[in-house]
Amino acid sequence: MQILFIHQNFPGQFKHLAPALAAGGHEVAALTLRVKEARKWNGVSLLPYAVNRDPGQALHPWLVDFNTKVTRAESCYHAACALRDQGFTPDVIIAHPGWGESLFLRDVWPDARIGIYCELYYRPDYPHTGFDPEFDGPPDPTNALRLRMKNLNNHMHFAIADAGLSPTRFQADTFPAAFRDRITVGFDGIDTARLVPDDTASLSFKSGLTLSRRDEVITFVNRNLEPYRGYHVFMRALPRLLRERPRAHVLIVGGDEVSYGARPPRGKTWKQIFIDEVRSQIPDDDWARVRFLGRIPYDRFVTLLQLSRVHVYLTYPFVLSWSLFETMSVEGAIVASATAPVKELITHDETGRLVDFFDGDAIVDEVSMLLDDPGMRERLGKAARHHVVRNYDLETICLPRQVQWVRDLAAMTPRTPGL
Repeated sequence: MQILFIHQNFPGQFKHLAPALAAGGHEVAALTLRVKEARKWNGVSLLPYAVNRDPGQALHPWLVDFNTKVTRAESCYHAACALRDQGFTPDVIIAHPGWGESLFLRDVWPDARIGIYCELYYRPDYPHTGFDPEFDGPPDPTNALRLRMKNLNNHMHFAIADAGLSPTRFQADTFPAAFRDRITVGFDGIDTARLVPDDTASLSFKSGLTLSRRDEVITFVNRNLEPYRGYHVFMRALPRLLRERPRAHVLIVGGDEVSYGARPPRGKTWKQIFIDEVRSQIPDDDWARVRFLGRIPYDRFVTLLQLSRVHVYLTYPFVLSWSLFETMSVEGAIVASATAPVKELITHDETGRLVDFFDGDAIVDEVSMLLDDPGMRERLGKAARHHVVRNYDLETICLPRQVQWVRDLAAMTPRTPGL
């Protein structure tokens, strides 16, 4: 088959699926903003396209997001037309629709089967909205209207998509029932053969310090340090945690930008805001045991997870981080928020310990308990790895399931969208 992927930051969630399809003998291409010149990557033809914007256009604030998506969709449409005119006629198109790029591809290839990656549908009800009043502000009756406009992109994709793929049931269930029946739940996959426990793991730092499994290491990981991933809750728990664990080293991974949710006040970062909030409560000697590592190379990240004694993971009711699955794969002992997506993966006292997202004291209590109980850490860690290997392994579970989803998609009759 000829298979076309659409993702502004390709490969994104398709980093395993696309090369696997290419290795299976299919002609695989991807339209993306990530490259400036056409090239090959793991058997996939990467094809660039450029976004053309009109900087002078004025819009209602609720339409800014959709305008960006339509702008990208039009640019992708022209790139797709050029690809079609060169003779490329995909049997299957697999797109992450979140940035709107795939909106008009049915107009270019009406006979292609289109599958979309269903990451999240915006919901105005609790806990999807209003989960954290500190950052949501006072109730706003127009919020539901704004989210309805934000979902325009999703609804236009429902009309053209033959099938959807969601990584977790929580994410799939955010979508309306009318489209939910077309969604298959299939996680991206974890390389459990690489992500294994390692009692010899150690990390060295420029200060001369080296940490290993012999040390009391607590880890906290976000792509970016922000409220959506509970950074504020963890930081507010830090003064007590450091007092009660005088030998602990706290390693915090994450960037200074914003991936999700509200932006901080202009000129500030969430990272620094919450450092400033708690720093006066922490003596200098204790603060010296806290290290902000920023974003680190993947090999170093894996080592960090392998040497961690307790890993703390917090999230709003939202998409799960790969880091949670990866920590489980290396037999990490985890304290995590008892929010809906986490509870889909972790069962309390079987594969981890669950606490209320907002309860900093409970986080400290659970972390301290695990640090004092190596038998419990080992029991939870081994059960966590067993669960991930059995249900989320890349090679034996997830990739075969995704490839089968592509085959099933290819066998469908293409939808005829309404006007």
